[in-house]
Amino acid sequence: MKRSEHLSRILIVVAIVGTITAPLYFWSRIPIMHAQMAENGGWSPDVLRAEVGKPLHLKLTSDDVMHGFAVGQMDMDAVDVEPGKVTNITLIFDKPGIYTFYCTRWCGLNHWRMRGTIEVNGSPSDPEPATVPLYVSLNLDIDAPHNAPAIPSGQPSAISGQQLITNLPIDQSADYYRSHSPYQVFDELSNTSLTVSQRWDVVAYVWQSNATKESLANGKQLYAQNCAACHGENGVGNGVFADDLKGIGDSSAQTMSGAQDMQMQTPANFTDPNRMLGASPAILQGKILRGGMGTGMPMWGSIFTEEQIWDLIAYIYSFQFEYHK
Repeated sequence: MKRSEHLSRILIVVAIVGTITAPLYFWSRIPIMHAQMAENGGWSPDVLRAEVGKPLHLKLTSDDVMHGFAVGQMDMDAVDVEPGKVTNITLIFDKPGIYTFYCTRWCGLNHWRMRGTIEVNGSPSDPEPATVPLYVSLNLDIDAPHNAPAIPSGQPSAISGQQLITNLPIDQSADYYRSHSPYQVFDELSNTSLTVSQRWDVVAYVWQSNATKESLANGKQLYAQNCAACHGENGVGNGVFADDLKGIGDSSAQTMSGAQDMQMQTPANFTDPNRMLGASPAILQGKILRGGMGTGMPMWGSIFTEEQIWDLIAYIYSFQFEYHK
């Protein structure tokens, strides 16, 4: 064998070995991201950096219980992060910004604190203008009480309301629905010949007409994944963590004697007509976006898209009204 042929074969073998081992080498140099229950530290590291259009490779593992990983406002499926196993994922961002990643598994009372950020640098190809949330543009005080002055004697029926709404002076547009509470719509019908029960049925139909089957299904899924553990599967406020949330609140509240007193906090009861029928969708948007100040209610503005928030709100109102399937 000629020396040149021997050298060529060696180079070919080296190239093949390099092709196989190089990815393994670079993969081994990616640090492992650890997940622990929030009480023990949460995500480590909890701040990541990436570039627009460049893959961000991550290796995830859990140091205690099963966790989940997802990035807010991105079209991605959550991935399980199992104890003692390494999960590999690759993310690609198409626009710069600060993204929030979070745990998708209910791993404990402080599960919602399992969050971190990904700082993505780069120039956007088509910058999107910032949008002002509806509750801000309407100048709503989302912390003020919004109880309904009157409530129905039973659950209003959208089926009955659909048969009554013809020729009524009611705006069924999304803008009207989002900016008005169910009670406000009920009150605007006071000059009609409808009975009290019929007016509430019309309200139920207006609310259903602004919620498609797809949006209700999506809202139901979002609720089950992110809200039910505190607010309960049926919206009563009796989720598995509800009792543990008592006492989480604003410790700066002053009693009549001047001493500080911890306010008792419990998850909102979405089946309570006094609370829900006096609140507009815009108010619920603000509470979901910002979270409950001084309560255990986390902010979801960096997690949910605007469409997801409206879908979730549509589903929450379904605890109040009887919709036709």
